[in-house]
Amino acid sequence: MSLPDADTPSEHWRYARHLESLAAVPGGNAEAEAEVVTAVLGDPDRVMAEAAVVTHLDRRAVGLLADDGFTVWARAMSGVLADRAFPERRLREWSLLKAVTRGEPWSAAELTGASDWCQRTAVRLLGSHEALELLAADARTRRVRNAAAERLRRGTVA
Repeated sequence: MSLPDADTPSEHWRYARHLESLAAVPGGNAEAEAEVVTAVLGDPDRVMAEAAVVTHLDRRAVGLLADDGFTVWARAMSGVLADRAFPERRLREWSLLKAVTRGEPWSAAELTGASDWCQRTAVRLLGSHEALELLAADARTRRVRNAAAERLRRGTVA
């Protein structure tokens, strides 16, 4: 990354630098990734650091949803996210999405109680007819209910 110019706020530059360092960790090395996440969370701007970590979680988790390495990765991440409410919640919601994706146990209450982000992501990514029917009926927002119903109507569900 090039050096920031005088008009770029330092937190914007640090955010981009943090994302680059997180993306540079090889997939499958959860321990090294946890170390980099810990370093990023050490940034004095807590909100910016957590935002960078959540962006990274989103990027990494979507590629791991159907991968056996998800559980090891999630365990390593949860170990460094203690007392960080936003990143912890995002990791829990990715774990819920993984459970639905892989046919593992999950509950209707978990999915209907999940954040709007999680429900929108579920509609976009999941192929579970059961989950989409639940969201079409009981999602938190009309937008998610309509999107889930549309996916069911289109027949793009397993």
